[in-house]
Amino acid sequence: MRLFGVAVRLVPGLWAWPLVLTLVFVVGVMAWLRAVEHADREAQMAAMISDALSLEAQINGRLDSELTRMKVLADGISGRRLGPDAFARHPMVLDGLRRFWVSVTWIGNEGRVMATVPEETPAQRSAAQATLDDVGLTGHLHLPLTDGKGRVAGALVVRYSTSELLRQKVPWWLASKYDVRLVDDLGGVYASTQPGPRTPEQAWYRVSMGPTLPQAWLELSARDRIPPWWRTLPVALMGGFVLLLFATSAMLRRQMRSVSRAEEAWRTEAAWRTAMEDSLAVGLRARDLDGRLVYVNKTMADMVGYQPEELVGLLPPMPYWLPDEIGQSMTRHLRNMAGKAPRMGYESRWQHRDGRVVDVMIFEAPLVDAKGQQIGWMASVLNITERKQMEERERRQMEAMAHQARLTMLGEVASTLAHELNQPLTVIASYNAGVINALSRQPEADPQLLKALQRMGEQAAHAGRIVKRIREFLTRREPQLEPCGLPAVIESGMALLRKDIARLNVELAMDCPANLPEVVADPVLLEQVVVNLVRNACDAVGTQDGPRRVSVRVACLPADDGERARVRVCVEDNGPGLGGRTTEQICAPFFSTKAEGMGMGLAICRSIIELHYGTMEAAERPEGGASLCFTLPVADGAAEVEGEIEGQRAQEA
Repeated sequence: MRLFGVAVRLVPGLWAWPLVLTLVFVVGVMAWLRAVEHADREAQMAAMISDALSLEAQINGRLDSELTRMKVLADGISGRRLGPDAFARHPMVLDGLRRFWVSVTWIGNEGRVMATVPEETPAQRSAAQATLDDVGLTGHLHLPLTDGKGRVAGALVVRYSTSELLRQKVPWWLASKYDVRLVDDLGGVYASTQPGPRTPEQAWYRVSMGPTLPQAWLELSARDRIPPWWRTLPVALMGGFVLLLFATSAMLRRQMRSVSRAEEAWRTEAAWRTAMEDSLAVGLRARDLDGRLVYVNKTMADMVGYQPEELVGLLPPMPYWLPDEIGQSMTRHLRNMAGKAPRMGYESRWQHRDGRVVDVMIFEAPLVDAKGQQIGWMASVLNITERKQMEERERRQMEAMAHQARLTMLGEVASTLAHELNQPLTVIASYNAGVINALSRQPEADPQLLKALQRMGEQAAHAGRIVKRIREFLTRREPQLEPCGLPAVIESGMALLRKDIARLNVELAMDCPANLPEVVADPVLLEQVVVNLVRNACDAVGTQDGPRRVSVRVACLPADDGERARVRVCVEDNGPGLGGRTTEQICAPFFSTKAEGMGMGLAICRSIIELHYGTMEAAERPEGGASLCFTLPVADGAAEVEGEIEGQRAQEA
C-alpha cells in the first residue's frame, strides 16, 4: 500500500485506529463538558447566594422600617395621644394597610383588644381567612407598649401578607431569574412568587430571615436549569458521530480486508511475474519519454554487471555504453526516442562492468498505460555475444580450412618444384665439375676462373641440399638432427644475405659467443630460419630514413625448475615494430605486411622451430622496433630429443 507516494505496510487492526482516537477525543470532550457543567453550576450557585443575601437584606430592611413606623404608633399610644378611635384613623395605619399590612391590633394591659383595624365581623373574618389561604401565610410584627413608668402596658401587633411583601420587594429582573419563596424549617411554603412546588431539577438556595421572621427561610430557585452534561446537544451530536464512526470503521475494516486480500494477490502475482522475468533469458528495459530508465529486470542487469537498483532512474549516457562509442550510442538513443527504431531490431555493443564487451540485439516497442497513452519505450534485449563468438569461430575455422587447403596446394606445388629443380641443379653440378676437371688438366688455366667455378659448384650443391630438405619437410619427413654450433649456422646464413644487407645499407651487429653449447638440429633448416628472420628485419628497416640497424644475439639460458639448458637466438631491428600484433597473428599462414609477400615465411620458420622442440615468440622493443626470438635445447639433451622423436614417429605410425 502506498500513502502519499510512500510505501506503507498494512498493520493488523489499523482500521480501528480512527475509532480509538475518536473515542479518546469523545472522552476528552465529555470530561470538558462535565467540567463546564460543574463550573456553570458553581457560577449559578455563587450568583444565587449573592442574590439571596441581597434580597434577604432588602426584606429585613423593609420589616425594620415597618417596625420603625410601628414605634411611632406605639409612642403615640404610650403618651395617651391616641385613643381607639384615633388609632383606627391614624395615617400610618392606613398607609400600612395600603402597602402589605393585613391588620393592626392594639392589645391592652390585661390582654384585652383595645382596637383592631380593620374591624371584622365573623363573616368578614371567614372571607378574609379564605383570601389569606389563597395568597399565602401572614407574618406578624410585635412591638410591646409601655406606660409612663416604663412598664409593659400591652402590645401592638401588625399582621402582614408575606406574599405581598415578596411582590413588592422582589425586583422584576430577580423574579425573572428565580422562583422566590418563604419557607419554614420543614419546607412548608409561607409565600411564593411562582405557584407550584420546586422541581427536583431546579438549583436552589436558602437563607435564614433572622429575628424578623423566626424559623422562616428565604429560598431562591433558579428558573434557568443547567442540564446535565450527558443531556446536552454536543453529547447527542458526538453520540451520533460515534455511531457513524462505528459504521464507517466497520466498512473501513471490510474495505481494508478487501485491500489486504487484493494486495496479497498482487504480491503473489508480482512474485510470479518477477520470478518469470528473472527466469527469462531475455533482458527487459523500460524507459520514459525522457529516456530515463524506469525498470530493468535481473537478466538485463546481469548483462551489464549492475544491480537493477543502480540502473533505475539513470539518464543517458548510460554506464554500460562503450566509451569510444558514446556519440554513436547517443545518436541511436535519440533515434529510438523519436520512434524510428528498426522494427526488426538492431544490434549494439555494450560494456560490462568488468570491462568486457557484450553484443546485444534490441527490439523496441511503445510502452502504453491503461488510458492508451504512450508513456515510454519497452525494449527486449538478447545477449548475442556467444552467437557472435560462434560466428567468429566458424569464420576462423573456414579461414583455417581455406588456409589448410592453400597450404596443401602449396606443399604440392613446392614438392613439384623441388622435384623439378633437383634435376637441373644436378646437371649444373655435373657440368660444373666437368668444366673444372677440363680446366685443371690445362697448364695455363686461369686460377680466378677455377675459383669461381668451384664456388659455383659449392652453391649448386648447397641449393640442392636446400631443395632436398624443403622437399623432405613438405613431405613431413623428419629433419636430419645432428649436433651443430649456432655461430657457424648463423655465419653461413649471413654469407648468403651479405649482398642484400649491403644493398639496403643495413648495419648488422652480431653477438655470438664462441663458447656456446651445441644444439641438436638440422643445420640446413635452422639456417633457413635465421636467413628468413634476418631478411624480414632488413626489409622492415630498409624503407625508413635514418639509421637502419639489425642485430643477431645468441645467449645460453641455464637450466631452471627441471628444464634443461637452452640456447636463445634473437633477431632485433629498429623498424616500425609489430603494430600491436601478437606472435599468433604474425605467424599465421598467409599473413604478410608486404605487397608481394605470400605470408608463409614466419609460418614455416615457426613450424621448423617447433619441429625441433623449440619455441618462437615476437615482441615490441621498448626503444622501438621488433624482436623475434627462438630457443632450442642444447646438445647434452640429444638423447632425450632423439627419444621424443622416436616416440612421435611411433605415434604417427
